[in-house]
Amino acid sequence: MNIVWNVQEVLMAGLGGVIIGIAVSLMLLWNGRVTGISGIVGQSLKLVRGDWYWRMAFIVGLFLGGVLMLALSGPERFIDTTDVSMGTTIIAGLLVGFGTLMGSGCTSGHGVCGLSRFSPRSLVATLSFMASGFVLVAILRAAFGEA
Repeated sequence: MNIVWNVQEVLMAGLGGVIIGIAVSLMLLWNGRVTGISGIVGQSLKLVRGDWYWRMAFIVGLFLGGVLMLALSGPERFIDTTDVSMGTTIIAGLLVGFGTLMGSGCTSGHGVCGLSRFSPRSLVATLSFMASGFVLVAILRAAFGEA
């Protein structure tokens, strides 16, 4: 695997991290809520009145962020450069969804928000899902070759 560092991409990734940090901090300060995407989406599906509006606004904002990125950077940022089939992608998405149910949260809730609040539960969850991902990738690469 050949990794070439592009300074602009590294800076943009760093800026994205700073923006995410500010956004989750503001959500916690203003709403007293952790910005866990799986929890926000899951609870919005329950259509709880009063709580539903901000959740839907958040989800629409995520979608509009993608639309804005498409408009500003062009469609080449959205080209799939993997050789993974749509079926594999769907199965992987379902497994991730199942994992968020088992772990009572996702990477954004535990990994970003929980760790920044020094939550022991989030530390265990993040270490668990990261270790599981590393092991699964190693097993799949050993079984099916490098992808």
